[in-house]
Amino acid sequence: QVQLVESGGGSVQAGGSLRLSCAASGRTLSTYVVAWFRQSPGKEREFVAVVRRSGGSTGYADSVRGRFTISRDNAENTVFLQMNSLKPEDTAVYYCGARTVGAAEYDLWGQGTQVTVSS
Repeated sequence: QVQLVESGGGSVQAGGSLRLSCAASGRTLSTYVVAWFRQSPGKEREFVAVVRRSGGSTGYADSVRGRFTISRDNAENTVFLQMNSLKPEDTAVYYCGARTVGAAEYDLWGQGTQVTVSS
């Protein structure tokens, strides 16, 4: 069973950058589609970005496209989310999720990492 652990969150001022990591243990992450989601207080969890197994195909929410970049290093069993030009509305707990190809839902989740952006 794969276990996911997020890291890299913190507090930054608007316009700053952070790089989140999602490290997998227990099994290779290379067979999974991996995505980042986020959740703010009082809001539902929302999709942020996704990367396919090979890393060659990615997708982004409109709110982060052009500012965030998702990537993966299968040799390191890690997926990254580079976040630039951060805005206060990016403040949330960020989670990585994983699913096997063809699965309807993400069934593996990390514990989340807090990102706080101040104006």
